[in-house]
Amino acid sequence: MSASDILLSAKGLDVTYGAKRHLFGPADGGNRVLHSVDIDIRRGETVGIVGESGSGKTTLGRALLRLVGLSAGTIHFDGRDITRLPDTQMRPLRRRMQMIFQDPMASLNPRHTIRRILVEPLLLHGLVTDREAAERRVAAILDRVTLPHACLDRNPHELSGGQRQRIGIARAALLEPDFVLADEIVSGLDVSTQAQVLNLLKELSRDLGLSMAFISHDLSVIRAICNRVYVMRHGRVVEEGDCEHVFAAPASGYTRMLLDAIPLPEIDPTWLGRETAQEDAA
Repeated sequence: MSASDILLSAKGLDVTYGAKRHLFGPADGGNRVLHSVDIDIRRGETVGIVGESGSGKTTLGRALLRLVGLSAGTIHFDGRDITRLPDTQMRPLRRRMQMIFQDPMASLNPRHTIRRILVEPLLLHGLVTDREAAERRVAAILDRVTLPHACLDRNPHELSGGQRQRIGIARAALLEPDFVLADEIVSGLDVSTQAQVLNLLKELSRDLGLSMAFISHDLSVIRAICNRVYVMRHGRVVEEGDCEHVFAAPASGYTRMLLDAIPLPEIDPTWLGRETAQEDAA
C-alpha cells in the first residue's frame, strides 16, 4: 500500500481529558483516553472501529475530524498535515470530512424543515449557484435515500427514526465529501431498519467513492459493511486487519471474547426495499 492510496492517516494519537495546563511546561494529570493510536484509511474503503463502551472509539473518530484536541500525535488528510491547522484553514476541509451522528434528533435542527436542513449547506459551501439548483440536488438525493419528497416540508420530529437517519446520510452525501465518519448510527434502530441504513451506506460508498470510518459496538454491523476493522480496548488498538481474517481467526483474546459474546446474524439485503416501502407508507 503506497502513501497515495491512503486518504486519512493518524499516528501516535493521544487524547487526555481534564489535564491541568501550566504556564510553562506540558499539561499533566487528567484522564488519558487514547494511547498512541495508529490508523490508516484508504481511498474508497470502509474501516470499522469496534469496541465496548469506554474503549475510546468515539474519541478516536472525533480526533480524526479534529473535533477534540490532541495531547500527541499527527493526522494527515489527503497528504496534508492537519494536526495543528487553525480553524480558518480547517473550515474549507470540513466539507470534505463529514460526520453522521448517532442521534439524528441531536444533529438536525428541530425548528427547521428538512428542506432548509438540506438546501442551506449547499448554498453555504458554494456547491450550487442558486436555490433552484440546490432544490434539484436535494430532490435527487432524496430519491437516492428512498425518501418521499413530501418530507421536505416536515420538521425532524415528524419523521421516523429511520427516516431521520437517512436525512443525516443525505445531508452528508450532498456535500460531496471524501471521508465520512459514521458514529453508532444504527444502534437505536430495529434490525430491519438497520439493514436499510447499512445497505444505503454501502451503495453510496460504492457509487460516490467514499472513504468511511464506521464506529460500532456491534460486530455483526461491522462485518456487514466494513473492509477492515480496528478493535479497541481501553484506548488502544488491540487488533487490526481485514474483516474476513479477523472474524475467522482473531489474534487477540479480547476480539475472541467479543465474537463469543455477540451473535453475528447475516443481514438480508432484500429487507431494504421491502421495509423502506412499509415505513414510508406508514
